[in-house]
Amino acid sequence: MTKTRSLIFGSVVVASMIFAGVVSATVYANASLPFNVNAASPSPTPFKSNEAAAHESGESAAQETAENNGTFHPGPGGPGGPGGGPSNETAAHEATESAARESAEKT
Repeated sequence: MTKTRSLIFGSVVVASMIFAGVVSATVYANASLPFNVNAASPSPTPFKSNEAAAHESGESAAQETAENNGTFHPGPGGPGGPGGGPSNETAAHEATESAARESAEKT
C-alpha cells in the first residue's frame, strides 16, 4: 500500500469508530433500564430506643444512656444482638481459650 492509501484507510477506520461510538451512546441513552440508576439510595433509619416499661426494667444504666445519646448499636456484635451477650465462662470453654482471647471477651 502506498502512503496515501494507508492514510485514507486509517481515516476511514477512525471515522467508523467515532460513528459507532456516537450511535451506541445514543442507543444507551435512550434505552429503558429495568432500574433507575439515578435514584438516591435510601438512608438508614436512625435507631429508636424502646421506652416501654417492661423493656426498661431489663436494661442497664449504661445501655439506657447509650440509647439516649445515640451510641447504642443493636444487632450482630452489639448488645441485644447475636454475639452481644456475655462471654462463655464455663470451665470447658475456658480450658480451650488463650489468655489474649479471654481478655478480649471481658472488654
